[in-house]
Amino acid sequence: MEKVLFFGGPWNCFSNFSAFKVNYMGIDWMTSEHAYQASKFFDEKIFQEILTASSAYKSKEIAQKYEKHVKKDWHKIKINIMEKIVRAKLEQHEYIQRKLLETGDREIVEDSPYDNFWGRGPDWEGENHLGKIWMKLREGLKAKIKQGDKNV
Repeated sequence: MEKVLFFGGPWNCFSNFSAFKVNYMGIDWMTSEHAYQASKFFDEKIFQEILTASSAYKSKEIAQKYEKHVKKDWHKIKINIMEKIVRAKLEQHEYIQRKLLETGDREIVEDSPYDNFWGRGPDWEGENHLGKIWMKLREGLKAKIKQGDKNV
């Protein structure tokens, strides 16, 4: 079965860099990447700088600049934080819900040759945690629809 690859193209809405605003923790973010990068920090100044970054790429760049200030336990909580942000994005955009259902039962892969953790990595041996989050949320969305949940 063909995989659903996202890192641009027709499935780009699954990317944290796609232009879908998200309200997370009561804050309106330009992209889910902004929310994820800001979640790494307690420092209000860094948080605000990321919040107001002009693009998803810029938000990541700012976070990298302050790498020494990342929460000490970030490596333990980052998957959970990412799932919460992606869930918020999914719940707030009907278009993304429809696109996610269009994937059927196919494997969803972040087609990033640069990221072994969130994506497939350069050798296709990456952990693909972002793709796994989308597949988990897809199963939850299907279950809600099956139960007749009108809040989908």
